[in-house]
Amino acid sequence: MTIGAFSERGLVGVERAAGKRRGRALIAGGGIGGLTAALCLARVGFDVAVFEQASAFGEVGAGIQLSPNASRVLHHLGLAPRLAAVGCLPERIEFRHWRRGKLIAQTPLGDACREAYGAPYYHIHRGDLLRLLVDAAQAKSHITLHADATVRAVAERGGQVRLTVAEAGGEATHAGDVLIGADGIHSTVRAALFGAEAPTFTGNVAWRALVPARRLPAGLAPPAACVWWGPRRHCVHYLVRGGALVNCVCVVEKAGWEREGWLERGERRELQGDFAAWHPHIQTLIGCMDEGSLYKWALCDRAPLPSWSAGAAALLGDACHPMLPFMAQGAATAIEDAAVLAACLGRGADIPAALARYATLRRDRTASMQRRSRRNAKVFHLAGLAAWVRDGVAKQGSRLMDDVYRYDALQVG
Repeated sequence: MTIGAFSERGLVGVERAAGKRRGRALIAGGGIGGLTAALCLARVGFDVAVFEQASAFGEVGAGIQLSPNASRVLHHLGLAPRLAAVGCLPERIEFRHWRRGKLIAQTPLGDACREAYGAPYYHIHRGDLLRLLVDAAQAKSHITLHADATVRAVAERGGQVRLTVAEAGGEATHAGDVLIGADGIHSTVRAALFGAEAPTFTGNVAWRALVPARRLPAGLAPPAACVWWGPRRHCVHYLVRGGALVNCVCVVEKAGWEREGWLERGERRELQGDFAAWHPHIQTLIGCMDEGSLYKWALCDRAPLPSWSAGAAALLGDACHPMLPFMAQGAATAIEDAAVLAACLGRGADIPAALARYATLRRDRTASMQRRSRRNAKVFHLAGLAAWVRDGVAKQGSRLMDDVYRYDALQVG
């Protein structure tokens, strides 16, 4: 049966009831993209094994934004009640002046977003999202989760892919019909398929922290994504965990510190110096951060990959299209990948052809997101006349994100 032999398109058109299984899928990486892929692949008839190198399924980080293009996939997987219980529904996105605090422009979310795009916009803690994905996967008899499992080697022989994994009891080899590398920006699978790739430092360093909302004055943390634009730096904050915490991300252009990992501790004194002249609201947020919860990392960029698949193996999420965080689409595009991947594999075509189709369907969109995120890194940090022009354009209103939010991964593939 060929890929185009179905009258319906997308994941919705290929879901099947339990019965004869399509084969076994191996997924390297148990983050948001890998677990969403596991749920989507199980839904179209695959047995799935997920291998996560950490000792337990968990993810460092703080808050993320789930726009409608991502939340509609998660709702389709039956996760709407859990998302509603742990997420926040922001009413708007606000853009403010770095020093005066003046509102430059705003974009409505809330009911307006749901009405326009058919799905809500969430703010959620990464750990909360991962927990509900893990719970959903553990509830599926056709998904097995392996923690403390580090991928050592990838091979394809006799029509099957083989994954050599270092586990608690020693090395083991797992065989499957398809391998998905969802193992992040430092992907072992990508290196095995296409060679190692050196990142390029963008000249931006990001700070992140969580602040208990109860510490803050009333009104400082509204139900909104607050984006403060300033010369050579910006700050974003929004509520997570049902409004109990404020997720803060501050980005500043600087040289001399280029560590890309997420677990590097930062010093509040340095962050305060970076934003010393900023509005009192930002000063208050920084002052209320716990020193022990403050991290910083260098933002690195990578060019779009020309190929995502080789034989019965393919990449997903940050493993193939890592992007700067200036569109809040990193996790969202990984979730989109998962839905399109499952739709392509669920069609019944031979696996290499299905993976090649998946890559073809996804490459242009994700490459565009990478480029636009890179552009926003410059737009957010403009100064002088250029910033004045930017603010004037923003005040006129924009639908620049319309194509992002309207995309329906469930109907692609």
